[in-house]
Amino acid sequence: MLVRTETVRQSPSTPAVVRVHCAVGTAVVHWQGPPDGPGAEHHVEWTVEEDITWAANTRPAASPTPKLSQDAGSVVFRGRLSLTEDSVAVLDMGGALILFDLAGPRPPDGADGSWIEVHVGRDRVSVWPYLP
Repeated sequence: MLVRTETVRQSPSTPAVVRVHCAVGTAVVHWQGPPDGPGAEHHVEWTVEEDITWAANTRPAASPTPKLSQDAGSVVFRGRLSLTEDSVAVLDMGGALILFDLAGPRPPDGADGSWIEVHVGRDRVSVWPYLP
């Protein structure tokens, strides 16, 4: 996913915190690239260190459109859900594929292919730059 980043906070001992702007929204997350990376456009991969827990941090989306946003210290991902046989969920957020593990009971019947929102603590989300 192509994003534009701007530094929010940078410290020599921890990953920089950046505001990510992309075609589907904006959020503040950790930057896992080189120190001189923030402040430019990058192709990134998303890493989310939190599982999908249906009805806790995950629910059906009110709108069938991809979106990235923030809500009270959480990053909100909205996209189309794909479930695999081995308890892995893939969220397609505007062409960016984000992998999640499933915690607790499996999502309800009919969830595969549906639009969902996943709310994740900001400190659990990182972007990693790559060359396409």
